[in-house]
Amino acid sequence: MPYSHRLATRDDLPAIVDICNAAIPAKTSTCDLEPIDVSARVAWFDESHPERRPIWVGHEPGSPRTVTGYLSFDPFLNGRAGYDVTADLAIYLYPDHRGREQGHHLLDMAMAHAPKLGVRTLAASIFAANEASIRLFRSHGFQQWGLLPGVADLDGVVHDLVFVGRSAGGTAP
Repeated sequence: MPYSHRLATRDDLPAIVDICNAAIPAKTSTCDLEPIDVSARVAWFDESHPERRPIWVGHEPGSPRTVTGYLSFDPFLNGRAGYDVTADLAIYLYPDHRGREQGHHLLDMAMAHAPKLGVRTLAASIFAANEASIRLFRSHGFQQWGLLPGVADLDGVVHDLVFVGRSAGGTAP
């Protein structure tokens, strides 16, 4: 199924939060242990900037108000100015839209758009057990740059964290 995307608005925050909360029970893609509410994501949303660090929502063509997933270009590491050339990508999808090419669409669009944001390097952190996400990023030329063993404990489910990255221009630095 083909997908489209658009810039997120504050009205999309409830859907974004629902997508985040849908990921919590599986313990494979977020370190949140309890559901969050919209107020917990307002500061994150307000700190995004369409011209530097946008948040996009995915949707099916013809249904731009029906959010099916999102991608954010987040500041890398601690957000210090020297890291502005790198964006930390996050992609989350409603469970019934996983495996249906939406992640590929959002990642393709992010790679094409990154240079317009002044971004030279794209990075992501993924739980090592999240094989689908690792495959998605690898299929787009991301390489493993690091592994942090046992850094997350989700109610007894311990996860290693994999760092992946690539040049926004097409080759890994």
